[in-house]
Amino acid sequence: MQLDFFPSRTLTLYLARIFVARIAAMLFVLVLVLLMLDLLSTSGEILAVPGNGQGQLLTYAGLRIPQLIARFMPYSVLLATLITLVTLNQNSEVIAMKAAGLSAHQVLAPLLLTAGLVSLVSFGFNERVVTRATETLKAWEAVDYGPIPTESRVRTNIYLSDEGNILTAAYLAGRGEAIAMRKVTWYRRNADGMIVEQIAADSARYANPGWKLEGITRFSVQSAITDKPRSLVVGEALTPDQIDLAKIDPDAEPFWTLTGSIAEFERAGRRTAELRAKWWHKISGPLSAFLMPLLGAVAAFGLARSGQLFVRAVIGMALGFAYFVVDNAALAMGSFGGYPPFLAAWAPFFLFLLIGETVLVRTEE
Repeated sequence: MQLDFFPSRTLTLYLARIFVARIAAMLFVLVLVLLMLDLLSTSGEILAVPGNGQGQLLTYAGLRIPQLIARFMPYSVLLATLITLVTLNQNSEVIAMKAAGLSAHQVLAPLLLTAGLVSLVSFGFNERVVTRATETLKAWEAVDYGPIPTESRVRTNIYLSDEGNILTAAYLAGRGEAIAMRKVTWYRRNADGMIVEQIAADSARYANPGWKLEGITRFSVQSAITDKPRSLVVGEALTPDQIDLAKIDPDAEPFWTLTGSIAEFERAGRRTAELRAKWWHKISGPLSAFLMPLLGAVAAFGLARSGQLFVRAVIGMALGFAYFVVDNAALAMGSFGGYPPFLAAWAPFFLFLLIGETVLVRTEE
């Protein structure tokens, strides 16, 4: 195996240029199609809110596009790899490069370099743009596409326990004593764990102690009576510090912020396996784009006239999609403690790195 991976500057730039162009084209097509399908399923809910119109649809699209780019960037690199390598093979350009003395690794090196740069750009894009869009979109969904909340540190779907009773909130913003909750539900339970009273409120704020509910509808299970008191204070044992640590959304927090949040959870004695797995996956996820040229490399070699080029392309695609399946399964296992967090995030990457390298070496080197 030769170790001079870039013997020709002209060839490197040529391969990198066509590869980047095809990555951009595939990403554009995937994002456009998926955004249209997403809007078809969501536009009814957005337009059902009085005052919402085309501007809100464009806002939704602007918040969804970064999420779609982040999710389907590795798929775009995989498809671009297959298209690029199949085209080079059909045009006998791979044969010309191998006849000039290039090894299989040297043929793939410009694509791997380009995919590595795509991974770095994707990581920065995810942490600077996607996290903010995710936080805003989740907060907007929590208020049923009404006016977009402007508060900071927004969290959604909060669940808290207070001496057997349960407090839930669809939306929570702020921190400390300035915490504000919306769409709050309080379930009061007896000693046997049975719900005896349900209180739904529009909002809740810290009353020191407890949380003052406003816009209340109270239902008594035993008497089946519904009334609307002006205000109530519940959850006197729940402090702002407990609520601050109620939930962390790793998808809405940048890598460097999530590090501090995990440290706070650990100091409080909370379980952090899921957060640790997501923290590691913030690195391994974008880096998966680097694997795609290696997994799709089987489509580059072999004679195009042998009739097996399509089969090779299918094998490359199968390897790429198998990686995504295993990656999602490992991350799910890490989320509930089946795997250690580091293993859950990195095992699929190193496994398929070895598989791709083994296939390439045994068949072409």
